[in-house]
Amino acid sequence: MFWDFKLFKRMFMSKTVLITGATSGIGKATAELFATKKFNLILCGRRQDRLDELSKALGKQTKVLTLNFDARDRNSVIKSINSLPEDFSTIDILINNAGNAHGLDPIESGSIDDWDAMIDINVKGLLYVSKAVIPKMIEKKSGHIINIGSTAGKEVYPKGNVYCASKHAVDALTKGMRIDLNQYGIRVGAVNPGAVETEFSNVRFKGDDEKAADVYKGFQPLVAEDIAETLLFVVTRPPHVNIADLIVTPTAQASATIWKKDQ
Repeated sequence: MFWDFKLFKRMFMSKTVLITGATSGIGKATAELFATKKFNLILCGRRQDRLDELSKALGKQTKVLTLNFDARDRNSVIKSINSLPEDFSTIDILINNAGNAHGLDPIESGSIDDWDAMIDINVKGLLYVSKAVIPKMIEKKSGHIINIGSTAGKEVYPKGNVYCASKHAVDALTKGMRIDLNQYGIRVGAVNPGAVETEFSNVRFKGDDEKAADVYKGFQPLVAEDIAETLLFVVTRPPHVNIADLIVTPTAQASATIWKKDQ
């Protein structure tokens, strides 16, 4: 069936999208792209200064509201989302993007603090935000939830242990959400990127720029805009189409441990 652009404008350009982790990387690129398509944006993040910058820049193109919270803080998440003003209270699309990796250590020497950070943000944070958003989607019997997973949620690689476990949990939660929310007409899917050059590796290596840069040497990684464009494709499918599970990798990446690198 031909997808008519006028129908696209009517169906999507007035929709409200909530994006977590919107102040950098994939979240920021997605916000910037969606603003050009006139989606209404609720941008969430921990860094108020970056939220302010985004709001000022993107507010020239569309309606923007920012929420400043840490996804690990259950009370802050629920309070923030429950306090949305009337014109932003109906969330049509939720993009659970907030997540991180801390450390790259074998299980026997891994930091418990790193483990807690990954589980609290990647798993519990996703649940807290979803818990706050889902009731109104159920009430109107429509909505679209996209969880940002990872190829680490599809396979386990050396020293990836807890990070891979957290992303496997996202994979399982996506499937569980899709089953439980199917009766309400809510679409649920996941986009699972491979290597994307963002601040991700800087966080993983705790600010060691040299180690972070080494991750992407010898091949062309994805960039945040690649995933933003993928997300735009996913959310603009006709209502009877759901992209349930999508893996996106650089051409050079065959698996977590197999790469074609320049000699």
